[in-house]
Amino acid sequence: MNKAIRLFLNYLWQSILFWTFAMVLWGLFRFYGLGSEEGITISEGFREGLKMKNILPLFALAGFLMGIFYATMEFAFEKYNSKRRSIGLTIIIKTLIYLFLIILIATSMIELGTNLFGLKKNNDIGWWRHDKGFWITVLYFLLTSLIFSFIRIANEKFGKGVFLKMLLGRYKKPREEKRIFMFLDLKSSTTIAEALGHFKYSQLIQDCFYDLNDIVPKYAAEIYQYVGDEAVLSWPYSRGLANTNCVALFFAFQNVLKSRNSYYMDKYGLVPEFKAGLHGGKLMVAEVGVVKKELAFHGDVINTSARIQAECNKHNVTVLISEELKENLPVDSRYATKSIGNLLLKGKKKELNVFTILQG
Repeated sequence: MNKAIRLFLNYLWQSILFWTFAMVLWGLFRFYGLGSEEGITISEGFREGLKMKNILPLFALAGFLMGIFYATMEFAFEKYNSKRRSIGLTIIIKTLIYLFLIILIATSMIELGTNLFGLKKNNDIGWWRHDKGFWITVLYFLLTSLIFSFIRIANEKFGKGVFLKMLLGRYKKPREEKRIFMFLDLKSSTTIAEALGHFKYSQLIQDCFYDLNDIVPKYAAEIYQYVGDEAVLSWPYSRGLANTNCVALFFAFQNVLKSRNSYYMDKYGLVPEFKAGLHGGKLMVAEVGVVKKELAFHGDVINTSARIQAECNKHNVTVLISEELKENLPVDSRYATKSIGNLLLKGKKKELNVFTILQG
């Protein structure tokens, strides 16, 4: 499936689910007990409509439509909005568009409410400017929109599904997991930094990691952390092995950088190359810290992955993988492996058989 379509569908189901629930909840808040409070009067037809047909399906429909529009807008901003545009300007543009969207949906709901439930309400052009109920709805929308954005940001920060696990306290005590790690590092970084200067070099790293982030979801990877010009990626063991995701991502990243050859040459006078080291196995995962809380991985697997990557320059290769991980990878005709031999990695007492991977 096309990456853009997959991204949109992912936005779509999350958005529809969230906004349908949010609008039904709003319907309950807004109309529960309507007509029983002092000073509130409604038409007899509307009261009967509430009893006979229940107005909540109307709010569910509104939430469904809101979910579609919201997902479309978020997808459009994700795909076409400049990554360098300020967050503040993006928020202002989104707010204006969403305000128009609320007016449109609210007007449609009033029209439906009038026809289906006998609701008597002014629906003339510009009705919303002096309507207190409308502005209460806008406030509710903005608050729920912030909640939805917060959930998305938290999910992106901690990784898919990890945020929910942290909310449930899954990692309050260290847990053992089996994972694959990739340490991805810019080749000749010191030389490039000296040639470009720290400002231009920082822009280069930004661009490289923007390109990396574009392909990470396709290969089911999680970005554990960025350390200078290095990115550390991780997979649950079975997910990293499936479709050779852990290997395919590296070559896909290489291809993306090559496809943007002219951009990097024009801006930086070079095309960046990366080297990678991969290893997998059991390690511990724990929630650490109070300020800037995050998940931390502890164990030999992550240290060995870093040491394997450090051997790339010595053997003039771009990617190295441990024999243990290589043996567990499914056979894939796209790749060939070549033994580098048994290496005594820094800090290790036993030698480790390491292979390089070649793209066929």
